[in-house]
Amino acid sequence: MREMPRAAPGGAATLVGMGTDVLSLRMDHELLERLRDHAAKRGMSVQDYVVRTLMRDDFDQRFRTAVEETEKFYGVT
Repeated sequence: MREMPRAAPGGAATLVGMGTDVLSLRMDHELLERLRDHAAKRGMSVQDYVVRTLMRDDFDQRFRTAVEETEKFYGVT
């Protein structure tokens, strides 16, 4: 199942798992610092920021595919 963002007390969003798995990433220090900065600006943990970014990218890809399939169906190019 997908994790759904929920508002935590104080208004900050957090991800609540409905069954989760673990993904371990190795990255250089500079990338981790940039992720920390981006997450902090949004009041999020690095983990939540990365998961939201991946979810958004996944949605964007599925939406783009749906638009392309609709255009093919209607003969729009």
